[in-house]
Amino acid sequence: MNRQSLSKAQARRVALAAQGFLDPRHETPTMRTLSRTLARTGVLQVDSVNVLQRAHYMPLYSRMGPYDVELLRRASEQAPRRMVEYWAHVQAFMPVDLWPVMRHRMESYRAKRGKWHVMAAKPELEESLLEEVRERGASTARDLDDGLPRAKVHWGWNWSDTRMVLDYLFLVGDLAIARRNSQFEVVYDLPERVLPAEVLAQPTPSLADANRELVRRAARAHGVGTAQCFRDYYRMPAKAAACAIVELVDAGELLPVTVEGWDRSVYLHRDARLPRRVAARALLSPFDPVVWERARAEALFDFRYRIEIYVPAPQRVHGYYVLPFLLGDRIVARVDLKADRSARRLVVKAAYAERDAPSDVAEELSAELRSLAGWLGLGTVQVDPRGDLAPALASCQRAS
Repeated sequence: MNRQSLSKAQARRVALAAQGFLDPRHETPTMRTLSRTLARTGVLQVDSVNVLQRAHYMPLYSRMGPYDVELLRRASEQAPRRMVEYWAHVQAFMPVDLWPVMRHRMESYRAKRGKWHVMAAKPELEESLLEEVRERGASTARDLDDGLPRAKVHWGWNWSDTRMVLDYLFLVGDLAIARRNSQFEVVYDLPERVLPAEVLAQPTPSLADANRELVRRAARAHGVGTAQCFRDYYRMPAKAAACAIVELVDAGELLPVTVEGWDRSVYLHRDARLPRRVAARALLSPFDPVVWERARAEALFDFRYRIEIYVPAPQRVHGYYVLPFLLGDRIVARVDLKADRSARRLVVKAAYAERDAPSDVAEELSAELRSLAGWLGLGTVQVDPRGDLAPALASCQRAS
């Protein structure tokens, strides 16, 4: 049987459609709009960097347009909760119905005593903290800690024993994250006070069923991809993902295809849409699912992308917090952005056009920056003179 063959442009359009870039934007996004968008992305990565906007807010904006961020707070903090934080991709919001599927991951972390490093068992502290949360209600590590000062080391803070044990209890599912406070600190609570009762009552699927479900969701979110694409989406073991892919191919849910320029096995989800065109215009967070798997972004968009937050300033090529600019079905530019909240300015610290960018890239990017600034509550857009696109972009801003 001949395999379906996709051009690179077709594969891009399939991928963008799967991620929700075909969905019509609502004039006023509602909770239904957010739920639809979360169903497309499957996860929203959480990150502490706030130079522009927290990472989990941005993919929703990129697909929905300007929306009231109170929607996300309600969806993640108020009953009926629609999403909850877990180590799903990395730290990320996921739909609440994935909690039972993740129980095997939780038990794996329990057996390994952590996700990266083995954490020494502290049964008395674990039980004490669980009892404290049970009695006090939702609490931060600071609420529960002994208050000892911590020393600043490199780019992060040393964690106290309390913080490490709380993180372990979260990983193994004994605690859940109820919310983040205004300092972005995790607020822990018992799962039964966070997750809907009907979700907690769901039986744990077999490990094979759980693996199939994770690959199934990853494939829907991708539309088309390789085993590495699907495995990375929920950070699955390679062997587990490979076995699930074989089973989903046998069931007809995944269709082996070829894609122009890809030299690995590629699979198309049977429900994936192949639109004739995609009319997207969006700035993508560095943590957006479209670009977080850098090899995939390069294969689909001919776009080489590296986040440079942890690169010393003199060695950065494009800037500190650089967002790709998606126009149509191509990534045509990248901009280093900063929200200067005290001056109510969106600062474009640098702007670069990609090779073969269309002639209207500055005009389209200028309009998108004005929309982003408005959503962030910033009054003006300031374009600094760095990057080959900066002069034209500054001119468009002056004209607007």
